[in-house]
Amino acid sequence: MNGKVTYTVPKGPLRLAGPVVRPAPGTLPLRGDLAHIALAGKHLAAHYVIPYAYSVSADSAALHMKPDKDSDVIQTLATDTHFEVLDFAGDWAWGCLGPDGPSGYIVSSQLAPIQA
Repeated sequence: MNGKVTYTVPKGPLRLAGPVVRPAPGTLPLRGDLAHIALAGKHLAAHYVIPYAYSVSADSAALHMKPDKDSDVIQTLATDTHFEVLDFAGDWAWGCLGPDGPSGYIVSSQLAPIQA
């Protein structure tokens, strides 16, 4: 994904109607505690986050299922790949390639903020 992406906060009340199938881990940017703002009104989360724009600054970066270097790798991202960060925890960043995923954890030292 190239270029600047912006997301708007939904206006008015949000409501979910009927059962929603929980997506498989590593797909949509959705955890029990937070989700990408683009999923508001589609999936229930305690908090919705507008992502921070980052890119892969290392030669490559592994997108992991869990914040653990021994966890399964979902995908390997090339240098300059756009990554939307939703949360930082310790040495890890959790985010996605976009609201449709995939989502996972990257060692935060392998990322650099995209300057506006």
